[in-house]
Amino acid sequence: MDKRDYREEGQDDFSSRISESEQRKLRARKRGEQSMWFGLGMFGMVGWSVAVPTLIGIALGIWIDRRWPGRFSWTLTLLFVGLALGCLIAYHWVNRERKTIERERRDE
Repeated sequence: MDKRDYREEGQDDFSSRISESEQRKLRARKRGEQSMWFGLGMFGMVGWSVAVPTLIGIALGIWIDRRWPGRFSWTLTLLFVGLALGCLIAYHWVNRERKTIERERRDE
């Protein structure tokens, strides 16, 4: 190979990197507004998926403690159970969305 072949090969590599970069920018610009609303929606969904089971656990615990008082607090126990369940649900949603985003990037 002479010098000219190396330059052409380098230019092809440079051109392909520029092209990929431009395509990423165009996709980001196309999804600009959607990604902001999507992010806010995901944030709210994760928050509610943790808060709702926690609140249900607290309410159920208070009801059990009033109905059948005992040596330990059902309210605290079910608060932690609801919190753990909510965190598992949030993890499931976030993980599923992450896989969807990775799949979209791989397909493009």
